[in-house]
Amino acid sequence: MADLDGYRSYTRASLHREEGILQITLHNGHGGSMVWDEAAHRELPDLWAEIAADRENRVVILTGAGADFCADTDVSGWSDMGTPAGWDKIYREAKGLLLNLMDIEAPVIAAINGRVIAHPEIAVLSDIVLASEETRVSDDHFAGGIVPGDGANIVWPMLLGRNRGRYFLLTGQELGAQELLQLGVVNEVLPGERLLGRAWELARHLAERSDLALRYSRVVLTQEIREELVAHLSHSLALEGASAGAAFAALQTHWENR
Repeated sequence: MADLDGYRSYTRASLHREEGILQITLHNGHGGSMVWDEAAHRELPDLWAEIAADRENRVVILTGAGADFCADTDVSGWSDMGTPAGWDKIYREAKGLLLNLMDIEAPVIAAINGRVIAHPEIAVLSDIVLASEETRVSDDHFAGGIVPGDGANIVWPMLLGRNRGRYFLLTGQELGAQELLQLGVVNEVLPGERLLGRAWELARHLAERSDLALRYSRVVLTQEIREELVAHLSHSLALEGASAGAAFAALQTHWENR
């Protein structure tokens, strides 16, 4: 779209905006389902910041390309994860993944298409969360030998409750669409072919409100989440980095052989 010409070029996301509604479609760089890799980890914090700075974005829709939101991981770009300098890069980017996302002062609607195994907290932090019938969500940090400390430790106990959240993270539990609905993590479950249309229907309904009503509602409804992230994210990332340094070789093997 011509009105997005000023945006940077992102290799893991495509943008489309109509009447103040911005759709972000995450992908693998070739139009298929996103694979969580170094490029996604590096680019998305900057994308969130750019979206947050653009007041023409009145409502945001976040979805994925292909059959899945993000069902695979490629760790080849993180060969120095086990070093202090390597983890410092991850630490800085990981803070931006969540804090810059929360800086977006426009309601965010997630349309989760299919499976999510990497950073599912990004999607479920949205103000309205829609899921396809094929949606499956899990977190495999702990199964890979590292602390789930990059926001998962904050978001999942917050959404599921303390005990269910800890169980989810420590066991690698996979939650299906109907389970997520019953637990209150997602708001609606739809057939895949209706998912994005429903997101746009809700976005247009929200966009009928004034700019200030939209922005200030997003701010007030996410304030508690932001406070939790600011208070705990740096500490938990430091502990995750310590565990990753100790188990880096095993972690690579786990991800590559899943």
